[in-house]
Amino acid sequence: MSNSKRQWGAIVIMIALFAMIAFVTNLCSPMAIIVKNSFGASDALAQIGNFGNFIAYLVMGIPAGMLIAKYGYKKTALIGLLIGIIGVLVQWMSGHVGKDSAFLVYLIGAFISGFTMCILNAVVNPMLNILGGGGNRGNQLIQIGGVFNSAAAVAVYIIMGALIGDAAKAHITDATPALMIALGVFVIGFIGLLFTKVEEPKQAPVNVSLIKGAMKYRHFVLGVLAIFLYMCVEVGTPSYMLLYMTSDPTSATPGLGMDAGVAGLIVAVYWFMMLVGRFIGGAIGGKVSSRAMITTAATISIILLLFGMFAPATMTTNVPGVDWANLNLIWTEVPVSIFAFILVGLCTSVMWGGIFNLAVEGLGKYTAIASGIFMTMVFGGGILVPLQGWIADATSSYMTSYWLVLFCAAYILFYALVGSRPSSKQLQR
Repeated sequence: MSNSKRQWGAIVIMIALFAMIAFVTNLCSPMAIIVKNSFGASDALAQIGNFGNFIAYLVMGIPAGMLIAKYGYKKTALIGLLIGIIGVLVQWMSGHVGKDSAFLVYLIGAFISGFTMCILNAVVNPMLNILGGGGNRGNQLIQIGGVFNSAAAVAVYIIMGALIGDAAKAHITDATPALMIALGVFVIGFIGLLFTKVEEPKQAPVNVSLIKGAMKYRHFVLGVLAIFLYMCVEVGTPSYMLLYMTSDPTSATPGLGMDAGVAGLIVAVYWFMMLVGRFIGGAIGGKVSSRAMITTAATISIILLLFGMFAPATMTTNVPGVDWANLNLIWTEVPVSIFAFILVGLCTSVMWGGIFNLAVEGLGKYTAIASGIFMTMVFGGGILVPLQGWIADATSSYMTSYWLVLFCAAYILFYALVGSRPSSKQLQR
C-alpha cells in the first residue's frame, strides 16, 4: 500500500484499539493490590490477574492469526471487541458475588479479557505496519499508536490510584468505575470499527503449514523469544515498583508502606515516560532504524536497572505525580531506585514496536500467522511477572527480584545487535 493512499480512517481506528489494549491490560497491576488485600494473597498470587490475562495469549495467539487469515483484520477485531465486553462484565461481577467464588470469577474475567487483548494486538500491530508501508515508516506508525497506548496506561494508574485509596481497605467493588470505562470504550470501539471501511491486504489460505513456514525464519524465532522476555521488562518493572512502595515495612517482603493513591500517581509517571518515549519514537521513526532504537533503549535499561537495584535505600529524591482531582503537581520523596525504574519506561517505550517490526521483516505471506505466533508469546507476562513475585517472596526483597528483569533486558540487547539480522537467503525466497 503506497503512502499516498493511506487509509486515515483505518489508521485512527487501529490507534484507538491500541489505546484500549493498554487500558484493560494495565488494570491487572493495580488490581493486584486489591487481590492481595481482599484474599490475603502473596506477591506472586496477587499477580493472578496478570497471569490470567497473559496466559490467554498462549491459548489464543495462533487462533487469532488463523482468524485474520480467514475473516480479515476488521471482522477479527470486531470479534475481539465482543469478547472484551464479556470479559469486563465478568470482572465486574466478581465484586458482586460471594467471597468464596469472587476470586475465581475475577480470574475467569481476566482470562476472557486476555483473549481480547491477544486478538486486538494480532490485528493492530501488522495493520499499522502495513498501513505505514512497512520498514521505518511502518515502525513509525506503530510508535505513534504506542503514544496513545501509553496514555491509556497512565490513565489507568491515575484512576485506580484514586479509586483504591487506602490499600488496606480496597476491594474489587472499588474498581467498578474503571471497569465501566473499559466497557464503554469497547462498545464505542465496536460501533466505530463497524462503520469504518478497511481495505485489507490479501491473506494466504488458512493452513497450519504456514506456522512451519514462519518458524523457518531465524530472526523471527529469536524475535518471538524477545517479545516473551520483553513482557517482564515492561510489566514487571512498574508492577513491583508499585508493590514495593505500598507493602508494609514490617511484612515478610518489606516495602515503603506508602499510600496506594500516591504510589499509583508515581507509577503512572512510568507509563507517562513510555508515552514520551513513544512520542519521540514516532517523531524520529521514519529516519532512525528499529535496530538502532532497541540497541540504545536496551543498553540504557540495563544501566538504570543495575543502578536501581544497588542504590542505597537511604539515597532519596523527589519524584512528581499529578493530583488530577485538584490539578496539582505533587512531589514525593522516595528512594532514588524508584526514579531509576521510572526512567526504564522511556526505554521500554520503543521496544515492542521495534521488535515486532524487525521480527516480521521479509515474512510476506506468513505475516498474519506470524503475528498470531508473536502474540502467543505475550503470555510471557503471565509467567515471568508472577515468577518475579516468587523471587521477591523467596528472597524477601523486591530489589532482588529485578535480576529477572535485568536478564530479559540483556537478551533484548542481544536480539537488537545479533539476533534480528535476517538471513539474506531467506529474504530472497
